[in-house]
Amino acid sequence: MSDTAAPLKETVGRYGVWNAGLRAEDPARRGEIAEAAAELEELGFGAAWLGSSSAPRQALPLLEATSTLTVGTSIQSIWQYEAEESAAAFHEVDAAHPGRFVLGLGVSHAKLAEHYRRPYSALVAYLDALDAAKVPAERRVLAALGPKTLELSRDRAAGAIPYLVTPEHTARAREILGAEPLLAPEFKVVLEEDPERARAIARDVLAMYLTLPNYTNNFLRLGFTEDDVRGGGSDRLIDAVFAWGDEDRVRARIEEFRTAGADHVALQVVTGTGDHDELPREQWRRLAAVLS
Repeated sequence: MSDTAAPLKETVGRYGVWNAGLRAEDPARRGEIAEAAAELEELGFGAAWLGSSSAPRQALPLLEATSTLTVGTSIQSIWQYEAEESAAAFHEVDAAHPGRFVLGLGVSHAKLAEHYRRPYSALVAYLDALDAAKVPAERRVLAALGPKTLELSRDRAAGAIPYLVTPEHTARAREILGAEPLLAPEFKVVLEEDPERARAIARDVLAMYLTLPNYTNNFLRLGFTEDDVRGGGSDRLIDAVFAWGDEDRVRARIEEFRTAGADHVALQVVTGTGDHDELPREQWRRLAAVLS
């Protein structure tokens, strides 16, 4: 890593885009992804977060197509790659594009990871191995929800990238992290003004996450009830974890995270098409206009 690399808080800016399609490795899509990355940079987004279980090599098309955009994994599951393999990939990408790649790590979920066991201890051991391989703490972030992992984000990483959270969670996370570490929550946006349609689109997406105890337990800690996390989520829960409505409402919801203590908000546009690898470039343009 370049010794002169700017602090992560400065390079990611206030807003970024979270998208699973940006990590696609189909050679036929490489040009499309490069064009999308270049446009995101032009639109003023400071970071692109490779959604789902992503890897450092998948950042290369975006980094090669841009000059200032920070690209991060959100997240790389610690169960999918050995720490030594992850470290080697980090160093390869960072050598080609110094200071522009950030390794986002997380423990995934018991239902999704075959070898899931003692996740906190496994994450600590993974960070120990990254330290031994000289992956700098200031270029890695953790997908932290609970207090212990947020403390780990503070002590062993550059900060936290919590997924599927509320401004109230952000405020609690900031208290644990303190002032200096990066706090960059993900937040979902539905650019739809009709409440019934917006909530239906959101509920289709949220239903899958509500089968994963890591998320439902976090919602319960935040004061939601068992009824809120059933049936795809109550309107109360939907309205807390998605921004929808007109431009003023969407902007205000995003700014709630900043007011609560977020340095950066990773925005995931939800379109309702069901295409998980979609690159919603028209919606990104609309969102950039809202934020400007």
